[in-house]
Amino acid sequence: MPTWLKALLIVLLAMQLVPYGRGDRTNPTVVTEPEWDSPITRELTKRACFDCHSNETVWPTYTRIAPASWLIWHDVEEGRELLNFSEWNRPYEEAADAPEEIREGAMPPLPYQLMHRMARLSDAEQAALVTGLEKTLGLAK
Repeated sequence: MPTWLKALLIVLLAMQLVPYGRGDRTNPTVVTEPEWDSPITRELTKRACFDCHSNETVWPTYTRIAPASWLIWHDVEEGRELLNFSEWNRPYEEAADAPEEIREGAMPPLPYQLMHRMARLSDAEQAALVTGLEKTLGLAK
Protein backbone atom coordinates (compact mmCIF):
# COMPACT_ATOMS: atom_id res chain seq x y z
CA MET A 1 0.00 0.00 0.00
CA PRO A 2 1.44 3.40 -0.97
CA THR A 3 2.46 5.73 1.85
CA TRP A 4 0.00 8.45 0.76
CA LEU A 5 -2.88 5.95 0.99
CA LYS A 6 -1.82 4.88 4.49
CA ALA A 7 -1.65 8.53 5.52
CA LEU A 8 -5.11 9.17 4.07
CA LEU A 9 -6.57 6.22 5.97
CA ILE A 10 -5.00 7.43 9.21
CA VAL A 11 -6.44 10.91 8.67
CA LEU A 12 -9.89 9.50 7.91
CA LEU A 13 -9.80 7.32 11.00
CA ALA A 14 -8.60 10.23 13.14
CA MET A 15 -11.48 12.36 11.84
CA GLN A 16 -13.91 9.94 13.44
CA LEU A 17 -12.60 11.00 16.85
CA VAL A 18 -13.56 14.65 16.32
CA PRO A 19 -17.16 15.11 17.45
CA TYR A 20 -19.46 17.70 15.97
CA GLY A 21 -23.04 18.20 17.09
CA ARG A 22 -24.85 15.62 19.16
CA GLY A 23 -23.16 12.29 18.69
CA ASP A 24 -26.33 10.27 19.24
CA ARG A 25 -28.24 12.04 16.44
CA THR A 26 -31.50 12.11 18.36
CA ASN A 27 -34.14 14.66 17.48
CA PRO A 28 -35.64 17.25 19.81
CA THR A 29 -39.32 16.89 20.64
CA VAL A 30 -41.85 18.19 18.14
CA VAL A 31 -43.43 21.19 19.84
CA THR A 32 -46.03 22.37 17.34
CA GLU A 33 -46.47 22.46 13.58
CA PRO A 34 -48.09 25.08 11.38
CA GLU A 35 -51.77 24.78 10.64
CA TRP A 36 -51.30 23.08 7.26
CA ASP A 37 -53.69 24.06 4.49
CA SER A 38 -53.94 20.37 3.49
CA PRO A 39 -52.45 16.96 4.28
CA ILE A 40 -50.83 17.02 0.82
CA THR A 41 -48.85 20.16 1.68
CA ARG A 42 -47.61 18.54 4.87
CA GLU A 43 -46.63 15.33 3.05
CA LEU A 44 -44.74 17.20 0.31
CA THR A 45 -43.03 19.36 2.93
CA LYS A 46 -42.10 16.26 4.90
CA ARG A 47 -40.59 14.62 1.81
CA ALA A 48 -38.62 17.63 0.63
CA CYS A 49 -37.93 19.72 3.74
CA PHE A 50 -38.32 17.93 7.07
CA ASP A 51 -34.83 16.39 7.27
CA CYS A 52 -33.29 19.86 7.67
CA HIS A 53 -36.29 21.96 8.68
CA SER A 54 -37.95 19.95 11.45
CA ASN A 55 -37.25 17.89 14.55
CA GLU A 56 -38.07 14.76 12.56
CA THR A 57 -34.72 14.33 10.82
CA VAL A 58 -33.91 10.85 9.56
CA TRP A 59 -30.29 10.03 10.45
CA PRO A 60 -28.89 7.32 8.11
CA THR A 61 -25.66 5.54 9.06
CA TYR A 62 -23.52 7.79 6.87
CA THR A 63 -24.50 10.77 9.05
CA ARG A 64 -22.22 9.31 11.72
CA ILE A 65 -19.10 9.16 9.55
CA ALA A 66 -16.82 12.21 9.32
CA PRO A 67 -16.45 14.40 7.38
CA ALA A 68 -20.00 13.84 6.05
CA SER A 69 -21.33 13.90 9.63
CA TRP A 70 -19.92 17.37 10.16
CA LEU A 71 -21.47 18.77 6.97
CA ILE A 72 -24.86 17.15 7.52
CA TRP A 73 -25.08 18.19 11.17
CA HIS A 74 -24.18 21.77 10.20
CA ASP A 75 -26.89 21.80 7.49
CA VAL A 76 -29.54 20.44 9.87
CA GLU A 77 -28.56 22.84 12.64
CA GLU A 78 -28.68 25.82 10.26
CA GLY A 79 -31.90 24.64 8.62
CA ARG A 80 -33.69 24.26 11.96
CA GLU A 81 -32.53 27.72 13.04
CA LEU A 82 -33.85 29.39 9.88
CA LEU A 83 -37.14 27.48 9.64
CA ASN A 84 -38.33 24.62 11.83
CA PHE A 85 -41.74 23.15 11.06
CA SER A 86 -41.63 21.31 14.42
CA GLU A 87 -41.24 24.45 16.53
CA TRP A 88 -43.85 26.68 14.97
CA ASN A 89 -44.27 28.55 18.26
CA ARG A 90 -41.22 30.65 17.33
CA PRO A 91 -41.12 33.47 14.76
CA TYR A 92 -39.16 32.77 11.56
CA GLU A 93 -38.18 35.79 9.48
CA GLU A 94 -37.12 33.48 6.62
CA ALA A 95 -40.42 31.55 6.46
CA ALA A 96 -41.92 33.88 3.85
CA ASP A 97 -38.98 33.09 1.54
CA ALA A 98 -39.62 29.33 1.52
CA PRO A 99 -42.09 29.20 -1.42
CA GLU A 100 -39.80 31.32 -3.61
CA GLU A 101 -36.74 29.22 -2.68
CA ILE A 102 -38.64 26.11 -3.82
CA ARG A 103 -39.96 27.82 -6.94
CA GLU A 104 -36.42 28.87 -7.94
CA GLY A 105 -35.06 25.36 -7.32
CA ALA A 106 -32.79 26.42 -4.47
CA MET A 107 -34.65 24.12 -2.08
CA PRO A 108 -34.29 21.31 -1.56
CA PRO A 109 -30.62 21.63 -2.50
CA LEU A 110 -29.35 19.43 -5.33
CA PRO A 111 -26.86 17.46 -3.16
CA TYR A 112 -29.75 16.54 -0.85
CA GLN A 113 -31.92 15.49 -3.78
CA LEU A 114 -29.12 13.30 -5.13
CA MET A 115 -28.98 11.39 -1.84
CA HIS A 116 -32.75 11.36 -1.18
CA ARG A 117 -34.88 10.27 -4.11
CA MET A 118 -38.14 11.09 -2.28
CA ALA A 119 -37.12 14.78 -2.18
CA ARG A 120 -37.09 15.00 -5.97
CA LEU A 121 -40.44 16.59 -6.67
CA SER A 122 -42.12 16.57 -10.05
CA ASP A 123 -43.09 19.92 -11.52
CA ALA A 124 -46.68 19.34 -10.41
CA GLU A 125 -45.59 18.41 -6.86
CA GLN A 126 -43.30 21.42 -6.69
CA ALA A 127 -46.13 23.73 -7.79
CA ALA A 128 -48.49 22.12 -5.26
CA LEU A 129 -45.90 22.55 -2.50
CA VAL A 130 -45.33 26.21 -3.35
CA THR A 131 -49.07 26.93 -3.44
CA GLY A 132 -49.68 24.93 -0.25
CA LEU A 133 -46.89 26.66 1.65
CA GLU A 134 -48.13 30.08 0.52
CA LYS A 135 -51.57 29.20 1.90
CA THR A 136 -50.16 27.65 5.08
CA LEU A 137 -47.93 30.65 5.73
CA GLY A 138 -50.66 33.18 4.92
CA LEU A 139 -48.88 34.42 1.80
CA ALA A 140 -51.46 33.40 -0.80
CA LYS A 141 -52.52 36.25 -3.06
